[in-house]
Amino acid sequence: MTADALARLLARSAPGMRLETGAGGTAPYAYDASNYRVPPLAVAFPRSVDEVRAVVLACRELGVPVTARGGGTSMAGNAIGPGVVLDFSRHLNRVLSIDSEAGTARVEAGVVLDDLRTAASRHGLTFGPDPSSHSRCTLGGMIGNDACGNRSVRHGRTSAHVESLEIVTADGVLAIADHTGLHAADPTDTEAVARLTEGARKLIVDNLALIRTELGRIPRQVSGYQLHHLLPERGFDMARALVGTEGTCAVVVAATVRLVATAPASALLALGYDNLVDAAEDVPEILRWSPTAVEGMDEAIVATMRARRGPDSVTGLPDGRAWLYVELDGDDETDVTVRAAELLDVLKVRGRVVDGRLVDSAAQRRSLWRVREDGAGLAARLVDGGESWPGWEDAAVAPENLAGYLREFRALLDEHGLTGVLYGHFGAGCVHVRIDFDLGTDPGRAAARRFLKQAAELVVRHGGTLSGEHGDGRARGELLDVMYSPRMIQAFAAFKRLFDPDGLLNPGVIVAPAALDADLMLHNPVAPDGRPTLFTFPHDDDGFAGAARRCVGVGRCRSDTGGVMCPSYRATGDENHSTRGRARLLQEMLRGETVQDGWRSTEVRDALDLCLSCKACSTDCPVGVDMATYKAEFLHQHYRGRIRPRSHYSLGWLPFTSALARYVARPVNALLRGPLGTLAARLGGVTTHRAIPAFASRRALRSALRDVPPTTEPTALLFVDSFTRAFRPEVAGATARVLGDAGIPSTARDGLCCGLTWVSTGQLSVARRVMARTVAALDGASDRDLPIVVAEPSCAAALKRDVPELLGTDAARRVAARVHTLTGALTELAAPGWSPPELPDSVLLQTHCHEYATFGSRRPGDLLRKLGVRKVTDAEGCCGLAGNFGFEEQHYETSMAVADLSLRPRLDEQPDDGVVVADGFSCATQIDHLTQGRDIRAVHLAELLDQAARPGGTP
Repeated sequence: MTADALARLLARSAPGMRLETGAGGTAPYAYDASNYRVPPLAVAFPRSVDEVRAVVLACRELGVPVTARGGGTSMAGNAIGPGVVLDFSRHLNRVLSIDSEAGTARVEAGVVLDDLRTAASRHGLTFGPDPSSHSRCTLGGMIGNDACGNRSVRHGRTSAHVESLEIVTADGVLAIADHTGLHAADPTDTEAVARLTEGARKLIVDNLALIRTELGRIPRQVSGYQLHHLLPERGFDMARALVGTEGTCAVVVAATVRLVATAPASALLALGYDNLVDAAEDVPEILRWSPTAVEGMDEAIVATMRARRGPDSVTGLPDGRAWLYVELDGDDETDVTVRAAELLDVLKVRGRVVDGRLVDSAAQRRSLWRVREDGAGLAARLVDGGESWPGWEDAAVAPENLAGYLREFRALLDEHGLTGVLYGHFGAGCVHVRIDFDLGTDPGRAAARRFLKQAAELVVRHGGTLSGEHGDGRARGELLDVMYSPRMIQAFAAFKRLFDPDGLLNPGVIVAPAALDADLMLHNPVAPDGRPTLFTFPHDDDGFAGAARRCVGVGRCRSDTGGVMCPSYRATGDENHSTRGRARLLQEMLRGETVQDGWRSTEVRDALDLCLSCKACSTDCPVGVDMATYKAEFLHQHYRGRIRPRSHYSLGWLPFTSALARYVARPVNALLRGPLGTLAARLGGVTTHRAIPAFASRRALRSALRDVPPTTEPTALLFVDSFTRAFRPEVAGATARVLGDAGIPSTARDGLCCGLTWVSTGQLSVARRVMARTVAALDGASDRDLPIVVAEPSCAAALKRDVPELLGTDAARRVAARVHTLTGALTELAAPGWSPPELPDSVLLQTHCHEYATFGSRRPGDLLRKLGVRKVTDAEGCCGLAGNFGFEEQHYETSMAVADLSLRPRLDEQPDDGVVVADGFSCATQIDHLTQGRDIRAVHLAELLDQAARPGGTP
């Protein structure tokens, strides 16, 4: 009834504000990026400060806790709570103003760091602290944790860059905290703010010696409250004192922050070591050179990146088993490069560096920083399938003590039989580590408690802190009494009581903390009802349950730049439409508590509905979540024995119906272009906003292949997929000719299907039968050893990944190992020295999401550049059609919203005589739809190369 009462109160005080109280809307907010799970009563999405105040006042009246949340990337469990979660990222996410002369910006709490940096960059400025989660973390979250980041050696913590905070107190007062204290935003609140200020001053006066001796001892001392900013010699700086309070004292709604100038020049040194202790020994010397960043990581993270995204995903790394990245900056490129070379020489003389190099390639720099930034995710699920967890991922010591601390910490891990994957901000003495705790059993949790207590004692012996930037949260709050005296713990409690006398703001964190092993997210290791899944999930020990558990909440899917995932989140901005949100709902479904009904769950079905099955998450997600596969399995189980949506029949069975349509293509096409076609589309759940592609006749494929030079000794098998056969047989002919020109003569194989459309609609039993027939034909033929080239990237991806994971047979794996896209074949199999005739100078490229995800190291853009195209503009995102998705009536608007993110703007910039390349049938169809009325047609890579090679051809 509390949720109903809250809804009634807010309906009066904040009419129109979205408030989620059902399991489908609240379940994803039970998690952040930590080990903890706390289901909230409700989730509110305020659109204004007044609505924030309304929520706080309503919660105060009902005695309901309030937790402020930004991007939900907290690894300490401080972005989850049992009452109302305030999601600031949905609406309160604007850069309000930038004063370039003063070098400041005023922002709302939900603004993403990268959005602020983009806005500031127009003025030659940036925000100094830069956590690895910069593409999705919010300023409010950074303020809550006092976040730092990769360049904290130069820029320090967020608190050093905060000029003022706009806060809502537990009693609904809007106040301004700045360097001189706390001030009422409304004159009627002056008395309340004065009482709070008086209490804080008295607390500081009563504890002067204690605060001066126990706080602010090392640069990364984030644990507890930063009361030393309130000392008389600090000017009673309430803004900085409230930074790092993790939402336990006030709700931050906006902030004015100081910006820093962007350095004109920089250089990156990559240094290889035998181990991280050796690397840490060199840190004091490196710091003498005034670097902007000194970042460390071990070999496990690099190995995982290469295993997940291919050997070319990490380039520019020197030899070694542990590495430091050292970044130097300055006003002059030559000067910075010379300094970097001098530093490398000095370190080589010291004798610990195994190998080192100056990384002068921008692409290699991006590659190396990507590995470091994805460290938390990559360390969560390693090459051997083992899982690791945060909990002791944020300790920090003074940099000069780092080597000694690491040496003893590794010994402590060995003593407890644990393995830790280490990385972190070595220049600031801050070490992140994920550890293979056994949190699923009582003995394992007890062992983790013992380890964490001893780890806390160890870092304190080295003069360090439990938290260096993530905050204490639920992970370390219980351990604060190891680090601080009882009087300091009492002072922290007194400070919180001043601001939050009823203890409603983020309870269980820092003050009166929950036990560190309370509220752990224990998982169900089996699928609902014990029902076997059809996908084998070969990379996850617990099958579907283990696959869903891959999501650890790092939230890269919530980024709106870089990579391809998650197109539906980028279009809607809704957590439930992110890869993370869907994975968390699946985890809740497996638990069977808040999300019930197992496979029949309507909440999960609705969350998966806008998943485009693009598969981009399988490569962009640092832990390799493959939501397209999970969706297919869920749909299979959900509709088992039930009537399906109409589009599952009309579009899912397209390979079958298109094979029949070949025999009567002309009358079928005429019918589909008229009123009966509109009626048929509506009956089939297909949108009428798109033209249905014309079917090719059965003679069209033979005609397309007619002028392909015959060969008696083919070296490749051209798999003519259902889409190419049914809609663009000319691509098959072009592909065969291009393969022949490249010294890869092929023989065409028609009449087989990869089963993709049945997979994407969750009709897995049919898909398996279709796939089994295809595998038997390809694995049992005389040409069974030939590479298989597939012109349609989605079908190539299905053969490469879905077929072996759905069939689980050696034959399926043998066939999958032979599969190539045209790009892959021309990259790996072409005759030495082959190159096509002259190609256009400039190309707009739409890479198919499945090709991006499954064949990432062999991408069309790289091949086009290699073949001489000077300018390849990649549309950099999903086209939005995504197979059956964009043809389904209820998904048309989302499909177009996804296209608007990247593809449509690129097409709008394209001249009518420009060349657009799109190998995917879906991509080409979407491009044709978007360019109606213009003289633009997307061509397949094979057509581009074939036209260039033919006499009189015009690429």
